[in-house]
Amino acid sequence: MGVFGAIIFLFLGSVKGFSTKSEPCTYNTGSLCKPALANALFSTIAFLLGATTSVLSGFLGMKIATYANARTTLEARKGVGKAFIVAFRSGAVMGFLLAASGLLVLYVSIHLFSLYYGDDWEGLYESITGYGLGGSSMALFGRVGGGIYTKAADVGADLVGKVERNIPEDDPRNPAVIADNVGDNVGDIAGMGSDLFGSYAESSCAALFVASISSFGISHDYTAMSYPLIISSVGIVVCLGTTLFATDFVEIKNVSEIEPSLKRQLVISTVLMTAGIAIVSFFALPSEFTLFNFGSTKTVKNWHLFFCVSIGLWAGLVIGYTTEYYTSNAYSPVQDVADSCRTGAATNVIFGLALGYKSVIIPIFAIAIAIYVSFSMAAMYGIAVAALGMLSTIATGLAIDAYGPISDNAGGIAEMAGMSHKIRQRTDALDAAGNTTAAIGKGFAIGSAALVSLALFGAFVSRAGIETVDVLTPKVFIGLIVGAMLPYWFSAMTMKSVGSAALKMVEEVRRQFNTIPGLMEGRAKPDYATCVKISTDASLREMIPPGALVMLTPLIAGTLFGVETLAGVLAGSLVSGVQVAISASNTGGAWDNAKKYIEAGASEHARSLGPKGSDPHKAAVIGDTIGDPLKDTSGPSLNILIKLMAVESLVFAPFFATHGGLLFKLL
Repeated sequence: MGVFGAIIFLFLGSVKGFSTKSEPCTYNTGSLCKPALANALFSTIAFLLGATTSVLSGFLGMKIATYANARTTLEARKGVGKAFIVAFRSGAVMGFLLAASGLLVLYVSIHLFSLYYGDDWEGLYESITGYGLGGSSMALFGRVGGGIYTKAADVGADLVGKVERNIPEDDPRNPAVIADNVGDNVGDIAGMGSDLFGSYAESSCAALFVASISSFGISHDYTAMSYPLIISSVGIVVCLGTTLFATDFVEIKNVSEIEPSLKRQLVISTVLMTAGIAIVSFFALPSEFTLFNFGSTKTVKNWHLFFCVSIGLWAGLVIGYTTEYYTSNAYSPVQDVADSCRTGAATNVIFGLALGYKSVIIPIFAIAIAIYVSFSMAAMYGIAVAALGMLSTIATGLAIDAYGPISDNAGGIAEMAGMSHKIRQRTDALDAAGNTTAAIGKGFAIGSAALVSLALFGAFVSRAGIETVDVLTPKVFIGLIVGAMLPYWFSAMTMKSVGSAALKMVEEVRRQFNTIPGLMEGRAKPDYATCVKISTDASLREMIPPGALVMLTPLIAGTLFGVETLAGVLAGSLVSGVQVAISASNTGGAWDNAKKYIEAGASEHARSLGPKGSDPHKAAVIGDTIGDPLKDTSGPSLNILIKLMAVESLVFAPFFATHGGLLFKLL
């Protein structure tokens, strides 16, 4: 953070040669704006604030989750309804904490910055974009590091424990079991939290930046300017009401009600939020105003923005439900994958990959429609607020998402503490519902990342002063094709990291089973600490190369090849990254649930595929193990690649516009 903060300051400060003189504004012609040096300083401060908030939210989320998991196990003695309430409420605590702290820090920093900037809103909101960059750069390390940590432990524990030694999951005899349970918190809670926080910070920053160079900013209409922030705050209130439906209004009596209750959360929050957006749009916005649209201005009415935000919100719901259809074992896609396990692991892998590729279709159409509607109604600002709409119910989304790892851990604790079979069944039921909701959460994260990075891309193009991005110019096309390659390079790095870390873990677990006498009989305790150390070291060491790839690409492309090539790189990475991310996380989720479908044996079809240990079950475990790095490391980290490159380009845009394209200048 410190190093990158210094880079931001040096690059942006050098735009006007570190001068402290005021200069004419870029958009609000005829008035003076604060010097570029101030911009550099405040962007750096905003970056550090965003990064700190992101780290803090991940840290507190993990703290809440570790308090909650043992309590969930204890409550499971009284019944599944009580356990559900504890797990869900703790998830909700994390969701609200994150949504509120993100909003609060942003609001306070805008007010503190305005003490210096005064009337210069253009400079003020341009420096605030650093906040989004900070949030996302920490999310990158949380997601990649957490993903490597959790999957090295998970794959290692599964391969030796379940496949070779035939002991149940979370068995205390397995040396990797502690690392596996810790990993769930690191990857799913800290990673997911900082990831959604990053999206949220960036979409707010993109919307604020585009508004500041439109009529809101030039005529200093403070209420209209704060429209993105008001939407988020209405979202918090709506989500508060929504959570009561899960815990207080309707009591859960048996297992089959868990998943519908969690999915109802999404629908209720979306419907209530639509009403909330309508109220805000009519009270906060003037009835007609103009928005900046690549050099020209566009006249927009307030109900246009209502549609922009709502379509983002509903597109999120569509993506969530599609993801659920493709990854939940209640529907035919996953049951087909489970059925293909009859003929071994190869057919399971083929069916799983096909399912992942197919599951991309509907989400992409949803994103495409949202983009078309919001762009034609309110230009780039429309896309930024559509992304905010998708993220406005972030508190509920995070609540049902954090619920997953908490109930997963509760199951692990029940198994390790040797509690009765009945309790383990209850926690398993909670966990199975949590798996699907985690997939829905990932769908939301990827969908919102696509909209956010498009909005940031638009803001970058406006800021860098590019009139049009023409695909037929060679400068742009080379950027486009290289950008489309980046998600594959990034996925290769993260998957290989998981593979090599898992290899070390497997060797260590085998070594302990072979050398510690009495371990299999349960007379001796395994050495858990060594396995935790392997995971920790691997994740800290292996997250540097993928992180460097994402952070350095925009700097190199912008400095050496200039803004047009960089625009191509951003467009390419956005277009290919979304597809790879959705297919990877859905393939992994489907394999996981196909395995759980066979294990649970809830239907006639599932029982015909055999109990645990049968050949179809072994094939399903292999599929699940392959899917682990896909659904928890590569897939979810890709949405950070897309967003981070876009927000970084936006922050460095003034520098690239003045000094960029060195190679083409030399030629």
